[in-house]
Amino acid sequence: MPRWAKDAARTLFATALWQGGYFTAKQARQAGYGYSHLDYHVSTGNFERVDHGLYRLTAIPAGEHDDFRRLALWSRNQKDVPQAVVSHESALVLHELSELLPNAIHLTVPVTFRKPPPRGCVLHKRAVSPPDVEEREGFYVTTPLRTLLDASLGAVSTEQLEKAVSEAISRGLVRRGKLLEKARRHRQARRLRLVLGDTNGEK
Repeated sequence: MPRWAKDAARTLFATALWQGGYFTAKQARQAGYGYSHLDYHVSTGNFERVDHGLYRLTAIPAGEHDDFRRLALWSRNQKDVPQAVVSHESALVLHELSELLPNAIHLTVPVTFRKPPPRGCVLHKRAVSPPDVEEREGFYVTTPLRTLLDASLGAVSTEQLEKAVSEAISRGLVRRGKLLEKARRHRQARRLRLVLGDTNGEK
């Protein structure tokens, strides 16, 4: 194998490994693969074409959170930067604050996001600031603090919300005072304020 091919393979493998085996056509080109190389490796079974401009190295076994990684890359903008953040019920499960598996993957995307959601995916269009986001291997998820706020505004039952809040506080994932402070900044977070026993929760 020519030296350039070995270098390209190493570079692409390193990129794909962090993304659970997935990579974009742009990342492949940056590593040194042209379109003809992509087609060749798809035909030989080295690469799998997952979606438009999205591929997967077949040598890397499927992982537990592959759906999140694939959707993160699906959400990328023209600069190849992922826009989606795992949130709401899906983030509750990731933080082990709920044992109930949602019937859809919940993602928060910018208000300007225009791609239609794939089947089995729910998009929430709102801004998420960097302090409210955690980086995982190949995708992003809302912090426990932001996750509890989002969950209180969504379809999560009050019983499940109470359990999630209690678990997060007892494990030290959030501080009650900080969570209450965040809830008080959002008028719609009345449920969360009541769960926290806020005497001003009815206001």
